[in-house]
Amino acid sequence: MKKIAVVCANGKAGQLIVKEALDRGLDVTAVVRGENKSAAEKVIVKDLFDLTAEDLKGFDVVVDAFGAWAPEVLPQHSTSLKHLCDILSGSDTRLIVVGGAGSLYVNAEHTAQVMDGPDFPDIFKPLANAQGKALAELRERNDVKWTFISPAGDFQAEGERTGRYILAGEELTLNSKGESIISYADYAIAMVDEIESGDHIGQRISVVRE
Repeated sequence: MKKIAVVCANGKAGQLIVKEALDRGLDVTAVVRGENKSAAEKVIVKDLFDLTAEDLKGFDVVVDAFGAWAPEVLPQHSTSLKHLCDILSGSDTRLIVVGGAGSLYVNAEHTAQVMDGPDFPDIFKPLANAQGKALAELRERNDVKWTFISPAGDFQAEGERTGRYILAGEELTLNSKGESIISYADYAIAMVDEIESGDHIGQRISVVRE
């Protein structure tokens, strides 16, 4: 049985990933700063930045469900990911990151990203840039078994769990209805599928609802 640690397990994505993994019989530990709001019974109460290599020793997979939206904390997308990479460096533990959609490419040459488009909302650009920077830095790491999973453009916290999704790569992918949409619940399914049987080491992948 795989041992999973979900960092920032109290967040909306974190809680659903914990639940999905538990429902499949995985051994799940929630990493939270305060009171545990997830379904996990095993808990590490610690700030992400205070985690040590010893804390994460013995886990097969660490899920990074960190999220920051306020302008003053956006740089933490990079610093938090660097900290997790540093403490997992050289280990066999996989690091799977809950990413963003803004850095997905919209052309085959991979020179234009979603966030560069004229229709991309200005309000989301700082977040997309922060997450894109974190991904660019992650790509430089060859000492960590990382995977970065981007959701579809319309990432719905309260969306329904359909149980069906399309696994895609670096480019923004639309479903049969021409939509780029996925619920947090379906994203959690894709995340746990990657935990259980995926092998996208050193890759960014993406998911969209069928």
